[in-house]
Amino acid sequence: MIKTGIGQDSHRIQEPSQGKPFMLGGVKFEESFSLEGNSDSDVILHAITNAISGITGKPILGPIADELCKSGIVDSTAYLRLAIPDLFAMGYHLTHVSISLECLKPKILPKLPLLRTHLAVLLGLTVSDIGITATSGEGLTDFGKGLGIQALAVVTAQKTAQAI
Repeated sequence: MIKTGIGQDSHRIQEPSQGKPFMLGGVKFEESFSLEGNSDSDVILHAITNAISGITGKPILGPIADELCKSGIVDSTAYLRLAIPDLFAMGYHLTHVSISLECLKPKILPKLPLLRTHLAVLLGLTVSDIGITATSGEGLTDFGKGLGIQALAVVTAQKTAQAI
C-alpha cells in the first residue's frame, strides 16, 4: 500500500538577516537575508513535515512546533524528526520526496547537489529519491519578485514489508 502527502510552506524574506542564518533544506546558505518566522523558517523542511502530517493526520507545525520554539528549539530538523516516527508507527517508510520551490533568490541550482544529499541523509533515502525543482515564477507573485520563498513538497510512503 502506498500513500502520498502534500505540504506547503512560505516565509517572507527579511533584509538584512539581523543575525539569523538563512536555512533551506537543512543547509545554511551564505546570504545577506533570512526568512521571517519564530523558527529558522526553513520552508523546505516545513513543507516536508506538513506533507508527512498529511499522511499521518498529526500536525507538527503549529502548536507542537510553537511550543518547541518557546523552549528555544528553532531548528526545523527537530520538527521533521517528530513527524517521521508517526509515519513509522503507522507501518510506513518514505520512498520518495519531491520539492518545488518558487523564489527569485537565492539561486538554487548551485546548491542543488548539496540540498539533495543533505535531505537524503536526513530522511534515510538515496539522492535519487530526492527531487528538487525551482522557478522564479517570472515575477508574477511576491515569491518571484524576491519578497519571499515558497516550497511545495510531495512525499510518497510505502507500507513496510513486516506491516503488510
